[in-house]
Amino acid sequence: MVTESTMVMDFIDTSDEPQGRDSRPGKSFNHNRQRLSRGKNLMEDYFIDRPIFSKNDFRRRYRMCPNIFNRIMTALCTQDSYWHQKPDATGLLGLLPQQKMTAALRMLAYCAAADQCAEICRMGESTTLECTKKFCQQVEGLFGEEYLRAPTPADLRRLLVRGEQRGYSGMIGSIDCMHWEWKNCPSGWGRAYSGRKGRPTTILEVVASYDTWLWHAFFDVPGAQNDINVLGESHVFDKVIAGREPISTTPIFYIILMNSPP
Repeated sequence: MVTESTMVMDFIDTSDEPQGRDSRPGKSFNHNRQRLSRGKNLMEDYFIDRPIFSKNDFRRRYRMCPNIFNRIMTALCTQDSYWHQKPDATGLLGLLPQQKMTAALRMLAYCAAADQCAEICRMGESTTLECTKKFCQQVEGLFGEEYLRAPTPADLRRLLVRGEQRGYSGMIGSIDCMHWEWKNCPSGWGRAYSGRKGRPTTILEVVASYDTWLWHAFFDVPGAQNDINVLGESHVFDKVIAGREPISTTPIFYIILMNSPP
């Protein structure tokens, strides 16, 4: 028998009501993400001796070679046990280090949102964000001294010799700029940052040598600027002008060619 109270309850949306102890409105229970089986699938796709996808597929999707991925993963696992696969309070094994690194790299390489990695890595949004933050902080701490540095006299000698062999005497690298689209540019800044294509962009200036090593990077110039204006604002020649650049035994002429790869 349908009563007035049951008719009223039929029209009440109880989906946002707390479900169980210590729950909050809008929060759902943890569900089975099949982490172990999907982690096994990820290993079979890329990380076993004969993976399903080739090294070229790995490089295109991870933006690095498998040996570089493994080197970074080994360093992270040695540095912090967070990256290890560990059992939880119920004894169920957690995420593989490959799953955690894949989530971080997908966010960094493709500007993906945290929840966009869920179907690949089987991780929640908060866990994906935590992995990405730890990845960035620890990679900078582990490899910053080796890679985030200025060229030494030995580096300059090597680059100058290679440039001489290719017919570019005194050249250490090529400089170029590229536009990065700014999706969430404030509307008030849109005109100042809009380039020739009419979309807001910021400009990245980079100096790269023949071995694709980046020796200089300068970012965040409005997209309406041209390459010469960006060069005028960047600090690429500051040490040279101030006389603080290391001197090599070979005479150094800082001839950096615009838009001309070595």
